[in-house]
Amino acid sequence: MRAVIAEDSVLLRVGLIKVLEMGGFQVAAEAGDAEGLLAAVAEHRPELALIDVRMPPGFTDEGVRAAMEIRRRWPGTPVVLLSQYVEERYAADLLSANTSGVGYLLKQRVADVADFVAAVRRVADGGTALDPQVVAQLLLRRDSAPLARLTPREREVLGLMAEGRSNVGIAQALVASESAMAKHINNIFAKLDLPVVDADHCRVLAVLRFLGASRA
Repeated sequence: MRAVIAEDSVLLRVGLIKVLEMGGFQVAAEAGDAEGLLAAVAEHRPELALIDVRMPPGFTDEGVRAAMEIRRRWPGTPVVLLSQYVEERYAADLLSANTSGVGYLLKQRVADVADFVAAVRRVADGGTALDPQVVAQLLLRRDSAPLARLTPREREVLGLMAEGRSNVGIAQALVASESAMAKHINNIFAKLDLPVVDADHCRVLAVLRFLGASRA
């Protein structure tokens, strides 16, 4: 898979290139600002764009706006936003249109190479990857009924679902059986009055809509 990286820090950009190459990606181009990113995507039409949220010249939301422009010009291009801190509004801006092929991760996740590559590949394959800290903030913001109906275990499962993990991935993370996870998930959908769907990205969409991720 071809990837394009936009990150103004040269050291981090080099690190990201190495990590992606270790994960089987071919880095077709790199950029230090939004303008360079858009030019690189136009030229290479990558299967993944890895984008820093804050880039020159203003270091505010240039990366988010570039990601949304990429999705407008080249629909379906998977994009992963990288942020130093949890900036819930930026995640909401990107997720408001479509959660297929979208990721929002903290830069500290890069240190766990295996998990980071798995999350990025999930996005490149059309799925969703949300940083656990973003999910936690969304859960806290909606810490009221009907979320109050959930048991602590079900809230754990819901958080992992919102990260984009499959039943198998959730079971592995919580060291439990797949059948137990399937039961928890069915209970969650029933308690939250959400439709039961099979596709992972559809499950994430339903969860994100409930958590209010599409609203700033």
